[in-house]
Amino acid sequence: TPEEFWDFLAKGGDGMVEVPKERWDIDKYYDADPDAPDKMWVRKGGFLRDMDKFDPAFFGISPVEAMAMDPQQRLLLELTWEALEDAGEAPAELSGSKTAVYVGIMNNEYHLLVEGSKQYQNLAQYSTIGSIISVHSGRVAYAFGFEGPALSIDSACSSSLLAVDLACESLRSGESDRAVVAGVNALLLPVGSISLTKMRAISPDGYCK
Repeated sequence: TPEEFWDFLAKGGDGMVEVPKERWDIDKYYDADPDAPDKMWVRKGGFLRDMDKFDPAFFGISPVEAMAMDPQQRLLLELTWEALEDAGEAPAELSGSKTAVYVGIMNNEYHLLVEGSKQYQNLAQYSTIGSIISVHSGRVAYAFGFEGPALSIDSACSSSLLAVDLACESLRSGESDRAVVAGVNALLLPVGSISLTKMRAISPDGYCK
């Protein structure tokens, strides 16, 4: 819960763990030498467990379409519902409202997993709306019936901060009555960390500086 998360941070928790095996085999990809081919010099990061757990029927989504959906979309749907409830709002009563959705997002790796799977032919019809970044904010707006602006923002490391700024501007201008602001960044493949290692743009201990 938000309360438990805040308490965790207040007590000095940082949530950093070694790369889970369900993401990738860190022993296969790790090397302390940043110039080692196809290797990364970091073993730790912040990872959510059980990202494959999702109840599509709750949101009126078929199981097949859910499989084609980027887990980041699933997280956005689940946490938007929880955030609204935490704020004392009834999600069902906001359909048709001038509620805006601003999502900070930059990674888009799930489509590579889907396209490389044996089930791709069954999922192909949903692959576009299931993966491209521009759809993530629209997925939330559509699922909840919001009729304010819906924008996915990729400004790299400032994506979530920019999402907050744009939401505040929308509220101040009267363009929207409410705003859902989110940031999501699921690391599903090693390629991004390998690339950042070559650029010396990721810390060897996994912590932001």
